[in-house]
Amino acid sequence: MSDDTKNELPYVLVAPNGARRGQRDHAALPVAMDQIVQTARACHGSGAHGIHLHVRDGAGRHSLDAGLYLETIAELQRCVPRMDIQITTEAAGIYDVAAQQACLKAVQPQWASISVREIAREPDLAPRVYARCHEQGTRVQHILYDAADAELLTRWQADAIVQLDQTDRLLVLGRYASGQQSDPADLDQFPASPARWMVCAFGAQEHACLARAAALGGDVRVGFENALTGPDGVPWADNAASVAALVDVLKGNLK
Repeated sequence: MSDDTKNELPYVLVAPNGARRGQRDHAALPVAMDQIVQTARACHGSGAHGIHLHVRDGAGRHSLDAGLYLETIAELQRCVPRMDIQITTEAAGIYDVAAQQACLKAVQPQWASISVREIAREPDLAPRVYARCHEQGTRVQHILYDAADAELLTRWQADAIVQLDQTDRLLVLGRYASGQQSDPADLDQFPASPARWMVCAFGAQEHACLARAAALGGDVRVGFENALTGPDGVPWADNAASVAALVDVLKGNLK
């Protein structure tokens, strides 16, 4: 990574809920569709350009149900038409690769995040997953947890398993684990790449990690999927408050 600074704000993607947390973790974490839409509207008003969308079933559990996705996407497009929508294909220990592929085929989203290590569970299906996205015009953001994931992606690109236009990366600093606290130095484990990249991080240093990523030319993902509190450990009032605070930090770093 170079230390060149940018002269404009990075792209801000809000991840307001994720697959694991619920309202027992934070009362303002959106679960139902109307809550997700209200959160998206507020976060867009606070400076988020897009939403990383997870949907939940009637019991509040993580879901890749195409009907839920299509209904929520339609409502988001109606209520926040200028906000980009990225769906997740996260398995979360529930779904296999065939189910992830079926979700992509049924929803045909404009944008989707896909974990290379999850797709690697079924190597024979990997080319089909990426070909499906290419054929239907779904932009892919590859989720990478470490340098080994980055190496796998590079190999798949060389072997034409991943399509030439599928280069975007999300670098995850840390893991989905209780008490996880990311550090800005965690970014150094990832090899440099000319591809467009984004960072998400866990815990009280979330914004510090994202500020460093922005300074190095990356985009940022923020929200309750990864962190519920500010650097002082005090919970944010809601996702929009976290987005607004991060945007203020990013603007301050440009001065």
